[in-house]
Amino acid sequence: QVHLVESGGGLVQAGGSLRLSCAASGSIFRINAMGWYRQVPGQQRELVAEITRGGRSQHADSVKGRFTISRDYAKNTVYLQMSSLKPEDTAVYYCNVGVVTSWTTPEGEYWGQGTQVTVSS
Repeated sequence: QVHLVESGGGLVQAGGSLRLSCAASGSIFRINAMGWYRQVPGQQRELVAEITRGGRSQHADSVKGRFTISRDYAKNTVYLQMSSLKPEDTAVYYCNVGVVTSWTTPEGEYWGQGTQVTVSS
């Protein structure tokens, strides 16, 4: 069993910063890619940023230059540093992690519970 626990969401004013964390625990043999998604009610979930096992990252055009994804291999944790926040960044943010739980099992994808980020104007 794999559990993802998110933290760091909250209410900030435009131009402010937040740092989201997502820690994976449980039956972890290997973690592959990790990513952050966000979703606004009535809209589809969109990819914000992702980082591979090798440390290569990609960020959505809408957040490039403002958000940075990173990971801590020892802590099985992925972070999203968000700066220069805009009201349009308001959403529920979810982490997504690809986990291999044993050498005989293919990768499975796991989602965090979601954390609310609200940016006021």
